[in-house]
Amino acid sequence: MHLHVTPPARFTEGLATIRAELGVPAAFPAVVEAAAEAAATRGPDGVSSDAPARRDARAVDLVTIDPAGSRDLDQAFGAERRGSGYRVRYAIADVAAFVPAGGALDLEARSRGVTLYLPDGRAPLYPHALGEGAASLLAEQDRPAVLWTLDLDQRGAVEDVRVERALVRSRRQLDYRQVQAAIDDGSAPPAWWLLREVGLLREEVERARGGVSLNLPDQHVDQQSDGTFALRYDGPLPVEGWNEQVSLLTGIVAAELMLDAGVGLLRTLPPAGPEVFAELRESAGALGVDWPADTAYPDFVRGLDPRHPAEAALMTQAARVLRGASYVAFDGERPDQPLHAAIASPYAHVTAPLRRLADRFANEVVLAVAAGRRPPAWALDALPELPAAMGQSHQRERALDRAVVDFVEAAVLAHRVGEVFEAVVTAVGRGRANVQLRDPAVLATVDVDGGGERGGGAHDDPALVPGREVRLRLAAVDLTARTVTFTPA
Repeated sequence: MHLHVTPPARFTEGLATIRAELGVPAAFPAVVEAAAEAAATRGPDGVSSDAPARRDARAVDLVTIDPAGSRDLDQAFGAERRGSGYRVRYAIADVAAFVPAGGALDLEARSRGVTLYLPDGRAPLYPHALGEGAASLLAEQDRPAVLWTLDLDQRGAVEDVRVERALVRSRRQLDYRQVQAAIDDGSAPPAWWLLREVGLLREEVERARGGVSLNLPDQHVDQQSDGTFALRYDGPLPVEGWNEQVSLLTGIVAAELMLDAGVGLLRTLPPAGPEVFAELRESAGALGVDWPADTAYPDFVRGLDPRHPAEAALMTQAARVLRGASYVAFDGERPDQPLHAAIASPYAHVTAPLRRLADRFANEVVLAVAAGRRPPAWALDALPELPAAMGQSHQRERALDRAVVDFVEAAVLAHRVGEVFEAVVTAVGRGRANVQLRDPAVLATVDVDGGGERGGGAHDDPALVPGREVRLRLAAVDLTARTVTFTPA
């Protein structure tokens, strides 16, 4: 839905307010920009006089696949057949080659934690000279990388792993829609088809080990040419899932290397308690969605269709099982709980070092243990501090995403007070009903017994039950508070 009423200046003011409230970093200090420029000029491995020689892997056929317009390119993919199996190569930007430990770049990145995205710009983890320049895997440029070589059998299971520092050269910068279109019309080159084959095989491996991901539609905010914004629901393309499987594969193998060596940084998620699954089964029954007794949770939720209101509501409730992810650092004893329950395996963040602080340190640990060496002191010294630092960064990231969407939702609806909208109830609890409007792409709440934070008006309406399609009237909009108030029509 395009906006015509709220002036662009209001959007600029609203987003600036959100930045200030949440402490979103602004421009980099001059000393950090200067350090980034110097590192880009100096080139990779200038941080250490005894840096090991890189393998020259520029002959390896690699491409990057990212959202359209991206410039902070963390990963490049390549694949070829290997007998009845596959050889997958995954190059990850080697940020540590440019960032001296304890220097201005390092300290600034530790304070930021992650790249933050807003509709009108980014608050990047590293300055442009590195994040979108010398360290980014841009096409037709020689770049330092952490190069993974993953040999898989015909079923997609790992047979051999190699990880090393290398010099790589991406052939093309692609976006997801471009690759998906080429696969759909049959014009894709062999490596793109292999991404599909490997991705589908790894999805089967994921099913076999009990991993799961929810195919919930995401809310996205797009900036229009006139400076206003639009909201949309967007589900992932198949190629995004295949590409994610390669990233997950790399993170799983990285975690295994760390655990075998007794040192590292894992991304963990504790298994949900039996009461969560019992409640979910009760909800399925209440919504009229069949959940056979012999069907496990991962298989059940994988078969849900978000296009059906009752199943979409159940998927929203099923997301509770995936909450509570954190990081755990270890050096010596294995963590008591090393698993990521959604992935159903130990897992580590290593594939996004341009956008996530932890990956730079995790990559350094993996490179060392794969070579049979003790990780460098600068990486080991940082490990105990990273879980808390990353936790705070991700908390700010989530708060920012929610504040931006709340604001744009209010702006989208500011001129439509009094109108009636079609919606689906996705969950009810604590005096509120969560609802998903059909159009525009707004998620809101409606009070059912006088409680609530974003809704308004005391109601005890029997229509406000999960999975029910309802009609709601927009009662009020407050752009300053970033709230919208709906009542049952």
